[in-house]
Amino acid sequence: MEFHNLSMAASLPFTLLAATFYFAGASWVLLHLARKAPAKLVLVRLLGLSALVTHGLALYGHMGLPDALNLGVFEAASLTNLLICAFILIASLRHATLNLAALLFPLAAVVLIFSEFSNGNNLLVTGHNGLFFHIVASLSAYSLFALASVQGLLLAVQNHQLKHRQVSGLISVLPPLQTMEKLLFELLFAGQLLLSLGILSGFIFLDSMFAAGMLHKTLLSLAAWVTFGLLLLGRWRFGWRGLTAVRWTLGGSLLLLLAYFGSKFVLQFILA
Repeated sequence: MEFHNLSMAASLPFTLLAATFYFAGASWVLLHLARKAPAKLVLVRLLGLSALVTHGLALYGHMGLPDALNLGVFEAASLTNLLICAFILIASLRHATLNLAALLFPLAAVVLIFSEFSNGNNLLVTGHNGLFFHIVASLSAYSLFALASVQGLLLAVQNHQLKHRQVSGLISVLPPLQTMEKLLFELLFAGQLLLSLGILSGFIFLDSMFAAGMLHKTLLSLAAWVTFGLLLLGRWRFGWRGLTAVRWTLGGSLLLLLAYFGSKFVLQFILA
């Protein structure tokens, strides 16, 4: 509890600032979507960048860095949201992804606040740089696949509206269908590279990836790796797209969700 109290005192101002920036950026995007006018990208990026910096400082304050890494459920989820928001800002330099901020920015703010005030058991990980690299690579991969899942769901809705000749609503604020599909597979390819690094570094730096406490996580991660690999192969060889790509994306992401957050929830809240 002493660790938690000290971290709260140090990180609370940054948490409140990050949440303010996140909600301000999302509100700006929503305001312009309601008016059916494009949001000013410079302002949204500025608010998003400010949110990311203060979010990072808040997490640093109560994750035990640099000597250890607190990987409780809320801390890990908050780090994942930080990476997701960073990815959509980077992707916005090439694609029209900032509309996603209307959903993802508030989610990041809420999870960060929960991680700040959570009194759950801390899961402190201590070790060497190789172990931390494995954790960061794995979380980064999951963040990209989570973002790809959101992208896939939007793609499914967009495809449905086009088939039914609906030109208003969500479809009016999304990029063209081909752009959405291109972004989806760019996210999947980058996520697959990071997942490969995460799995490979796990075999190198962990004592055993098939130990009793790691077996289900390893098997689910490998199953997700195979799922995404088959999807990318199907895209290259057979031109898979549309709902086929969405189903495979959601299936692989669910496997990763169970592999990481499922086991962490059991350890932290059930087995304590």
